[in-house]
Amino acid sequence: MKICQIIYTYPPHATGGADIYAERIAKELSTKGHEVVVITTQPYNGLSSIKSSSKVENGIMIHRFYPLNIYSWTNTAGKSLLIKMVWNTFDIWNLHAYLVIKNILKKEKPDVVHIHTPTWISLSAFDAIKSLKIPFVFTVHEYILLCRRVSLLHANGEVCDNPRSICKLYQKISRTIVSSKPDLVLSPSNFVLRMLNKNGFFPESKCIKLPLGITPYKEKTEKKYENIDIIYTGALIGHKGVDVLINAFKNLKHNKIRLHIVGKGEKINELKELAGKDDRITFYGFLGGEELTSLQEKANITVMPSIWYENSPMAIYESFKYGTPVIGSEIGGIPELIEEGVNGYLFQPGKFKELEEILKHLVENPLELKKLETGAFNSSQKYDMRLHVKKLEKLYKEISDK
Repeated sequence: MKICQIIYTYPPHATGGADIYAERIAKELSTKGHEVVVITTQPYNGLSSIKSSSKVENGIMIHRFYPLNIYSWTNTAGKSLLIKMVWNTFDIWNLHAYLVIKNILKKEKPDVVHIHTPTWISLSAFDAIKSLKIPFVFTVHEYILLCRRVSLLHANGEVCDNPRSICKLYQKISRTIVSSKPDLVLSPSNFVLRMLNKNGFFPESKCIKLPLGITPYKEKTEKKYENIDIIYTGALIGHKGVDVLINAFKNLKHNKIRLHIVGKGEKINELKELAGKDDRITFYGFLGGEELTSLQEKANITVMPSIWYENSPMAIYESFKYGTPVIGSEIGGIPELIEEGVNGYLFQPGKFKELEEILKHLVENPLELKKLETGAFNSSQKYDMRLHVKKLEKLYKEISDK
């Protein structure tokens, strides 16, 4: 089967978990003998970047192009609100992206298309696929159809339960564009599917929850308990709630605990200031490869302190892989992954005192930590990438045989 993956960014230009996931399934599908094609964006590098470039990487044909707009997605920082509004208007339905994607699909003639997050690629990709009558799957990784901020948060950081008029207009436009075009809509959490359904999206499309896939370890990583290592991995931005974690951790009086904060983002200086002179807290910036793996393997606890409607964070799957239990906010899709007392615990988002009590209990009870580690490792086996791709293959065949 010839399968086309469409994703906003793709390694080496990865910007989030969705593109890492798209790369992993592309490689697994290729390994299983499928012909895989990827359509993705590239940073602006002169007029030549507007035209698509094509290159075979690891046996996969990658088509990259820069969707014509007033500035590149790589340099949004510092842009005025007016300029951002113009950029977003073009991005909602980008004619250039539509034409490029349609031409590539005409040339490649895939049996099925799998589109992921359409930010920067533009919702016009849905029309490009449908115009050629190619069966396609849409995996929803976030809330771009409901919110241009993607996070469903107000500017003040509060969860948006009552969108403003302009946001309702945007939802109506995006709903009209995507309507029921996909043959199949997937999401790793039921929460996101319910949010879309509640707002009138995909009433005629088949919608299925399909958790993400990882490559699990065969044996559980052995942990040490001389120090209890607590880790956060992810973006250092407001709605990730890292300040909640730091406040909870600073109140713990134990000397043999360490907090490892891995990631980068606009809040890093504020968070360092909040951490103050607590030498138990270390900021690493962005880490990858063996450096990150080494930290994740030795961690005793992962904390996911989000204050927004997370979908299904890859950081939780990866934590389970290393046999590390997760303490997460009870919001969005996080509770669908964490089974309290089995592979972790939940706390109310933003309630750092509640998080503090859970951390204190686990730090003082390493035997419970060991029990949770076993539960976390066992949970990881359910998300084996090979099983995940088998399910995808079955779904691809179902819609292509219609």
